Amino acid sequence: MFKVIKRLLLLIVILGLASTAVVYGVLTLSLPALDGNGRSNAVVEPVKISRDALGQAVINANSRNDAAYGLGYAHGQDRFFQMDLLRRNAAGELSELFGKAALGLDKKMRFHQLRKRSQVILKSLPQSDKQLLKSYAQGVNEGLAQVGYSSFEYLLTGAAQKPWQSEDSLLVIFSMYLDLQSATFERDQALIQIEQAYGKQMVDFLTQPSKYQAALDGSKLATYNAGIPTLPTQTKQTVKSIEANQERGSNNWAVTGALTKTGAGMVSDDMHLSMAVPVIWYRAQLNYIKNGEPAQVTGVSLPGAPAIVVGTNNNVAWGFTNGYLDTADWIALNDNSKTWQVDEPIALPDGEVENYSLILSEYGPVKYINEKPYALSWAAHQPYAVNMQLLKLEQAKTVEDALAVASDVGIPVQNLMVVDSQGSAAWKHMGGIPARKTPSELGVNADDYSALWQQSELQRPFVKNPQSGRLWTGNSRVVSAEDNTRFGNGGYALGARSSQIRDRLFEKQTFAESDFYALQLDNQARFLMPWHALLLKQLNTEQTKNQQYITALENWQQCACSTSIGYTLVKRYRDEVINILFSNIESQLNKQQGTLKYVKRGLEPAVWQLINNKPDTWLNPQFKSWDAQLLGAFSQTVTKLTEQFGNNVQSWQWGKVNELVIEHPFAKQIPLLAKFLNMPTAQGFGDSYMPAVQGRSFGASQRFIAQPGHLERAILAIPGGQSGHPLSEFYRAGFSDYVEGEHTPLLPQELIHQIVIEPTR
Repeated sequence: MFKVIKRLLLLIVILGLASTAVVYGVLTLSLPALDGNGRSNAVVEPVKISRDALGQAVINANSRNDAAYGLGYAHGQDRFFQMDLLRRNAAGELSELFGKAALGLDKKMRFHQLRKRSQVILKSLPQSDKQLLKSYAQGVNEGLAQVGYSSFEYLLTGAAQKPWQSEDSLLVIFSMYLDLQSATFERDQALIQIEQAYGKQMVDFLTQPSKYQAALDGSKLATYNAGIPTLPTQTKQTVKSIEANQERGSNNWAVTGALTKTGAGMVSDDMHLSMAVPVIWYRAQLNYIKNGEPAQVTGVSLPGAPAIVVGTNNNVAWGFTNGYLDTADWIALNDNSKTWQVDEPIALPDGEVENYSLILSEYGPVKYINEKPYALSWAAHQPYAVNMQLLKLEQAKTVEDALAVASDVGIPVQNLMVVDSQGSAAWKHMGGIPARKTPSELGVNADDYSALWQQSELQRPFVKNPQSGRLWTGNSRVVSAEDNTRFGNGGYALGARSSQIRDRLFEKQTFAESDFYALQLDNQARFLMPWHALLLKQLNTEQTKNQQYITALENWQQCACSTSIGYTLVKRYRDEVINILFSNIESQLNKQQGTLKYVKRGLEPAVWQLINNKPDTWLNPQFKSWDAQLLGAFSQTVTKLTEQFGNNVQSWQWGKVNELVIEHPFAKQIPLLAKFLNMPTAQGFGDSYMPAVQGRSFGASQRFIAQPGHLERAILAIPGGQSGHPLSEFYRAGFSDYVEGEHTPLLPQELIHQIVIEPTR
């Protein structure tokens, strides 16, 4: 009997090893070749595609079109499935890959008809841009064809790899609109619903300006003084947890050459986005000839598009943060408004098709909000939304050149921060801004609709070489109080992060790259200090009972540090106070398919007015007094932490509660693949409302610091590798440096691989 068991175990081991060998064998077949020679009729002169130890793609070509081909080739080799998801997500075509489980998301995206808009925009582009997109697409498809075997994602889904088309690159840019601006019109919808349910005073109360204002001109918005609105009689019900929208945005700042030892301007940029495997950005350097002169641009590209998004050409360096201007309005339709219905066929696997019916109007697609029809006018729906003008930044020699490009670029509106080698620094809005003059956070009557929606705003504020030598943005209001009336609030960040960056910049008189990197990693909890004091005051009313929590608070280190238990308590306590105070409003909105999610990050001033004034109508029926309500919030904090992490408070350290977990989308569905596909977990080292933004799968998607003319010290750190293939030597390359805060060089290091593509004669 023992021998039989032994043989069975041996057989299982052998089969297991054989299965592993087969899996690795199949995966190995889909690894791209990184060395060799090829031919293509898509290039005019030879194109070299080299890679260094991080997998950074270095493209050498004799023209910008050939360089686009080379970048497309590298993207196709390393990131095609990611690119496929980006175009399919924007177009509402994921169901063809994942079946009916993706229908809900596809219908949500089809509301915007972005595939059709991409096709229309492509036809209107200059011939030179069409040719560049064609060269890029051919590079993608030939890079993919070189791999020769479908990647594991397609093997698991059973789907075919569809060739890349020029319009797909426009869809990838549209995917950024969806990521960066959809919260703007979602927020407006919530405010419309709040006004209908509670009145305009409630809207003004919940959206009042905070004390954290960091506009570049130092201006302040008028203080709200209309009083606390009375809340209708509340019903006793379970407290709702109000989800927070992710702080999609970013930090950037710059100093002029007066504050650097080199005399060049210096810029810092870290864009905050959801993190997955592979990470969204792709390191690249393009070398080509333009107007008889050599051009070199180094930075991060977005797989699917032929441009360097953030980077430097050694004359200028630039970065972006999300602008959060009001780029969307809901137009309240009336009896005279013309509407019509269209059907959007959504493909499913095996040739099945499901039709999605959509109502359109002359103002935009139509949605019912509280049973009333509203049309969405949004910058992304306009003809100026997407184009290839970002490429002009590559040729800028001075800050003035970069500023001149800003109004023409078709991307989601961004805060452009740019510096040059001569010492100048500037800020300006770049991207699509509707020229209509009166943005609104509430509904706009159809009779008041402006035809200026069809035009992009050309007159934009900017700041160049301020007297202080310092510039900063962090998704809060940057423009003056006067310009704020013109450009509106599209869901600005509170301003605590921007204020902390501004204050840090004024603590020093001279800056080097290491100083900027330290500021990117600044996790001091200045914003939560009033909450820390409030919680400590509440717990001290029962010192014996709360001693372990009081001790944790007294030792909280005043930072989102990995070992801080006190930080976890303060952060979670704030969340629970907000949940209790606004639970009934959230419940009311939920009945109308609405939520406070997109309003939540601006509630801070209203919350403190309520805490300080303790109005009776805002007392949740679960509690007999305001003190009981505030203590009840802490009880909920402890209960939830215990449910999630156990009753040992040592497991409540912020580094564990906010652990960085960057996952491959397939690992979420197939946990057995997690160890194989995911990045290593890392202790939490930051949070919201501070420069070092980090959530469990969210944070700085890159860290970029550069002085043009002095790039030997420039930094570019990314939380993941270049390749999307789990067996690639570049799959996790650079991740550990990012987590440990190492100064990963921007410039390519020693090149270890090279492909040469010769033209077909």
